[in-house]
Amino acid sequence: MTMMSAHNHLAFAFGILGNIISFMVFLAPIPTFIRIYKRKSTEGFQALPYLVALFSSMLWLYYAFLKKNAILLITVNSFGCVIEIIYIIIFITYAPRDARKLTCKLFLAMNVASFALILLVTHFTVNDSLRAQVLGWICVSVSVSVFAAPLSIVAQVIRTKSVEFMPFNLSFFLTLSAIMWFAYGLFLGDICIALPNVLGFGLGIVQMLLYAIYRNGRKGTVMEEKEKEQELPEPLKNVVVVTPVEANSTSTVQVEEAHGNGNESEQANKVGVEEDAKQQQVQHSESDCPV
Repeated sequence: MTMMSAHNHLAFAFGILGNIISFMVFLAPIPTFIRIYKRKSTEGFQALPYLVALFSSMLWLYYAFLKKNAILLITVNSFGCVIEIIYIIIFITYAPRDARKLTCKLFLAMNVASFALILLVTHFTVNDSLRAQVLGWICVSVSVSVFAAPLSIVAQVIRTKSVEFMPFNLSFFLTLSAIMWFAYGLFLGDICIALPNVLGFGLGIVQMLLYAIYRNGRKGTVMEEKEKEQELPEPLKNVVVVTPVEANSTSTVQVEEAHGNGNESEQANKVGVEEDAKQQQVQHSESDCPV
């Protein structure tokens, strides 16, 4: 009995710490969205991690209502739902048209349709005694997706050798949060809470290692690559110009034009030939004239 009481106290302590750190995790992207607001552009940021995080918070909130004495899960995931919705609204507001449409489709498919389906299936087809257990394993699979969602950013960091779109504070707090919630689930005896945080800890370590490797990488690399793809070299054309000094001499110069017709060179050549012919006729007529 004493051991069980000690475990409950430790679970409560780690749950409090988990709430505090999770609040920091949820608030960590604030600098990112301040940057989006100031620049009026989402740049290279993606909405998928926030959509998946919202979906996870919704499921864990449902799981907490099914469990008894899970007030700590209710507080942290209620806060998570509110803050993630705010992030998604800001992203949709400043995202390009294609990204906005994709984000809305994912939100409807994942956060509305999928959650409603899970809610209906677990409520009407699963027995009361098994409902929390079934939902717990669904939460485990979604939590794994939450930790795996930043892998797209990890791949981008490796490709561009820049950590511009992978904030260190978010990776750091995710790792700490995974440790706290693993301990909470362990002392509470809830494997559904403890298990996914093992993966979360490992991925958090990977992200921090990548940050240490590429922290001195050149900023703006992603945007520069996109700009280079859009830039096209201006065409150069050879134009024949007849000089007025000597009637029979011509010189070739290179003229830089942003736009033009490819037939201009041929027209200029014809003009030059015609001028030479006229000069020759004049010379012949002059030689035929009596002195």
